[in-house]
Amino acid sequence: MLNGILNVYKERGYTSFDVVAVLRGITKQNKIGHTGTLDPDAEGVLPVCLGCATKISGMLDDKDKTYRAVMLLGKDTDTQDISGTLLKKGDTAGVTELMVRECVSTFVGEIDQIPPMYSALKVNGQKLVDLARKGQTVERKPRHITVFDINIEEIDLPRVTMSVRCSRGTYIRTLCHDIGEKLGCYGTLESLIRTADAGFEIKNALKLAEIQNLKDKGLLGEYILPVEDMFPDYQRMRTTAGADRLLYNGNPLLKYQVKAESGHRISTKVRMADSSGKFCGIYEYDACRRKYNPIKMFLS
Repeated sequence: MLNGILNVYKERGYTSFDVVAVLRGITKQNKIGHTGTLDPDAEGVLPVCLGCATKISGMLDDKDKTYRAVMLLGKDTDTQDISGTLLKKGDTAGVTELMVRECVSTFVGEIDQIPPMYSALKVNGQKLVDLARKGQTVERKPRHITVFDINIEEIDLPRVTMSVRCSRGTYIRTLCHDIGEKLGCYGTLESLIRTADAGFEIKNALKLAEIQNLKDKGLLGEYILPVEDMFPDYQRMRTTAGADRLLYNGNPLLKYQVKAESGHRISTKVRMADSSGKFCGIYEYDACRRKYNPIKMFLS
């Protein structure tokens, strides 16, 4: 079984689920999952977890993402992107480049964003998108997100091309919608490419056809990132030979049962390997009890 993370280039027209389904056929294994869903019309970086790496998705919450988006001013759609039904048209004649730049700058930082109805989020056990397709609209609570940076690459009104670096959970469609609302002319997302996610960059992303070709040549394993490599800043620890069994069973480890190997500690979390050096999981140090507690095990 293949274990690790594959940097996939999701092409336009595929859902994230479609990508996983195709990869199951290519790899001949069922244990596969994606992180950071992309809309069918969007394209770009989609990290896909294989084997034991499927346990990692919840640990990537603090990883930021980068997108290249084209915002089309003057239109408001039900999906907040160009694929939706046109609801309203706005007048962009009075909108200037300076107005756009000043408005966009106000969306940098920590902001509250109301998720769109056409999304996979659930309210009372039902997906918002399913309710939206039935013509229903429900109240959604604002979510706290962070937009670290917006770099406007080109303004050719009514279109604005920009690069956005943001936190997990940010909807670029909604960002375009909200900017259009603030400008008073409406706005929608015309195209979207995710250029980076959790350290994976678009220049190294593989399309499905390329992945199939690598698999046929027996080279796919060379392009799969080991789980441990996702935590390069965590200090690396090894158990003593006598504590290996405790580690394999996912038990807490006392301080004297482990020793530092390498790495710079930026938090209490560490990469834990057995006495032979094989990576097994992520642990966190409890200073009060002087022991390491398991957070997630990645034994294959």
